[in-house]
Amino acid sequence: MKRFEGKTVVVTGGNKGIGLAVAERFAREGANIVVGAIETDCDKAAEQLKQHGGRAVAIVCDVTRKPDVVALYDAADLHFGGVDVSIQNAGIITIAKIEDLTEKDWDATIAVNTKGVFLCCQEAIVRMRKSGKGGRLINTASGQARDGFIFTPHYAASKFGVVGLTQSLAKEVAQENITVNAICPGIINTDMWDYNDRVWGKLLGDYRPGELMASWVENIPMKRAGTGEDVAGLVAFLASDDATYITGQTINVDGGLIMS
Repeated sequence: MKRFEGKTVVVTGGNKGIGLAVAERFAREGANIVVGAIETDCDKAAEQLKQHGGRAVAIVCDVTRKPDVVALYDAADLHFGGVDVSIQNAGIITIAKIEDLTEKDWDATIAVNTKGVFLCCQEAIVRMRKSGKGGRLINTASGQARDGFIFTPHYAASKFGVVGLTQSLAKEVAQENITVNAICPGIINTDMWDYNDRVWGKLLGDYRPGELMASWVENIPMKRAGTGEDVAGLVAFLASDDATYITGQTINVDGGLIMS
């Protein structure tokens, strides 16, 4: 039996990278998927998800705008009758020396990575309370929510904020059959990490493409970068009935890179 048959899962940033891998995992396990993404061609992801056996729709959504977020969850209500699992995954990163980090980049990073998680959690909780069935909220933080890194203070701040938000909301809704947890992916093979390798590589030294990431992977006890599927396995567990007594937690998925 498919674990999420008949369940509806909202995934922001679900059209690529970790988000798409997560959405595919739930589609294979029978869920209805609502993809929210800022890219206007996100409907391609919905078509891809249908090939995995799920029912899926895609909505163009800027998670920093309350009306867009409301429309995203309205779509879950309209197409599938509500939301059971909400995965706040949309995120951005920029990398710059402190003297070059602009206020615009600071504000945009906090807006997407922290405010966007808040707005989606807020709306999901409203819908879950109304249904009376409870639900699962899973927020994407980062290894940088554990240990900030050079040239990305704004990104680290945004992800530390996700952890605090997760803990606060988990306490507020704990008696309503709603759990709230966060995940901290490490080095994962995605387009974002291609960007990280390229830009950090320029700032940290004369690295050729791929060399910096390869050197960082050497510090991972498992000696490999993660995959979207590695992350999706943890997310699916936290959304499942096996995790009903887990809330307010932040769990690393990084091959042992950070052990805390």
